[in-house]
Amino acid sequence: MSVTQETLARAPRPGAEVLAEPMRSRWSPAVFATDAPVGDDEIASMLTAAAWAPSTGNTQPWAYIVTRVGTAAYDAVVGTLSNGNSGWVPTAPVLIVAAALTGEWEGRKGMGDYALYDLGQSVAHLTLQAQAIGLHSHQFAGFDHDAAAAALGVPEAYRVMAGIAVGRLGGDEHVARAAEGDVARHTKDRTRLGASEVGYDGAWGTPFTG
Repeated sequence: MSVTQETLARAPRPGAEVLAEPMRSRWSPAVFATDAPVGDDEIASMLTAAAWAPSTGNTQPWAYIVTRVGTAAYDAVVGTLSNGNSGWVPTAPVLIVAAALTGEWEGRKGMGDYALYDLGQSVAHLTLQAQAIGLHSHQFAGFDHDAAAAALGVPEAYRVMAGIAVGRLGGDEHVARAAEGDVARHTKDRTRLGASEVGYDGAWGTPFTG
């Protein structure tokens, strides 16, 4: 079995069979097809999904800066990456920087810590939409958030929280050119805690076993 076939077979994993699509098949690759662009209509679809996420009082305290490979904005984000992310992140043709409205901007105001919670829900919607339309995404936090905000002109009222690499799954030819550590990240076993390990029944410490 080739690496490509193996990675495509990585979802669903044991324990995820009860999930609906596209949650069941979602995973975060570390090798993207660098030569396969993402269209503007696909990006618009993901942003629309993000916009329709629930939020506190419908404040919608999120903003996304889309950067495409070959542009100064993309290069600026790549220039802020941590060593651990500098190898695999630039294999994605699109990098999206996600920010939460924690202050006040043009008459809009975030709801404190709830803005961070709401941004997380919005990003989840974006990544699931990506999966549904045949793309893959991988979120990352290892970059200089302040430097990225400055380079992209993000207002002080917004707090940069994460980056999202988006593209199509890399094939054997892309994997062969990737660094050893990135291939290991790409092919590592995917596991999760069980429902009884993350859920309590009625009170803390009583596992949910339903």
